[in-house]
Amino acid sequence: METLASDSQRTISESEYLSFLIGSAVENHFSVAVWRLPNNPVRHLIISRKNEILQPQFPLEELPEGFIVAPFDAAADRIFMKADFSFTFSDNSLKAPENSLEVTSTTWLNAQLNNGKRVTKKFHYQTYLPGTTEKERYLNAVSNGISEIEKGVFEKVVPSRTYQLSTPPDLDVVDVFQNLCNNYPDALVSFVSTPECGSWLGATPELLVSVEDKTIFKTVALAGTQAYTPGTNLKSVGWTQKDIEEQALVERYIISCFKKIRLREFEEHGPKTVVAGNLLHLKSEFKVDMISTNFSQLGSVMLDLLHPTSAVCGVPLEPSLKFLQTYEGYSRQFYSGYLGPVNVKNNIGIFVNLRCAQLTRDNVILYAGAGVTADSVPEQEWEETEMKLNTLLKIIVDK
Repeated sequence: METLASDSQRTISESEYLSFLIGSAVENHFSVAVWRLPNNPVRHLIISRKNEILQPQFPLEELPEGFIVAPFDAAADRIFMKADFSFTFSDNSLKAPENSLEVTSTTWLNAQLNNGKRVTKKFHYQTYLPGTTEKERYLNAVSNGISEIEKGVFEKVVPSRTYQLSTPPDLDVVDVFQNLCNNYPDALVSFVSTPECGSWLGATPELLVSVEDKTIFKTVALAGTQAYTPGTNLKSVGWTQKDIEEQALVERYIISCFKKIRLREFEEHGPKTVVAGNLLHLKSEFKVDMISTNFSQLGSVMLDLLHPTSAVCGVPLEPSLKFLQTYEGYSRQFYSGYLGPVNVKNNIGIFVNLRCAQLTRDNVILYAGAGVTADSVPEQEWEETEMKLNTLLKIIVDK
């Protein structure tokens, strides 16, 4: 790409800035995260010179501004990207700096623009390739899950699968990111690229932990899936007993986490039908006043208790995990882990990493799962994963 400084009279667009900053980060072996929160037009980008590995139970509330990325395996390392440089975009332009970090960041950006260096790299690459899950293998996993449920081993399990396609030669991660923002306003849309993790792109609807201004904690129970037809009256949508029970299991899991810490003062709203891109889900919201309950580190405590949630693993946790390790046949890595901004604008917003894709030099790997209960039908669970994969597939392929 041409250097943006080559035309000083031209207004630089948001997408051009994002492309330049991502490329500059990769060229310098830095990590970069770009995101847009649900129902919020503002885009954010941070660059981290060196990532930190968070110690177990380290309180998020004590971290500086940054972005966290964690794998599905709760025992594996959580990566924290401290914001060495921070940028905010609104109305297709870079916003004026509002704090000392953004002032320093703007100075660094101007130096990068003025050095005349061409930025050619797109993102960090990772070598692990899980390949594509064969349909027969997935149907077998679902069937075995139903059998284990009937035996009383667990109540629910969430087998997942992958789909691999060749990386389109003209793939532009910023274009895909912007299209995801336009198509999925209710999701956390993100692109994360680090030397250690490679590059991940996604549009997830599932909030895991939110802390607003260090005073209000929120989480959600999200389960049940069916296709969404634009214009559908959400109040008239019907749900199967299987979907209702699956969502209730996630609700009960969250409440059980509250009970473990003897927290009884919480609000629960729902379930209600919500739109998530091309899909419908059942959603319940939980809210806690952290001041009145005197629980200043509730976000960190609940994050450790909730992950991995019953919505991505199963109930109970241990036998579900053991089943997935036996039947999935690949490492989930960061799929169904979590990610999100930490202490950015005094808020924490961490989401389950769903509807995501791993980008490599030659391939794109998409991930999706479906909740299996006693009432599940294997072929229907396969179709559910097809719908979920299509969330990103149609944007990456069609752009």
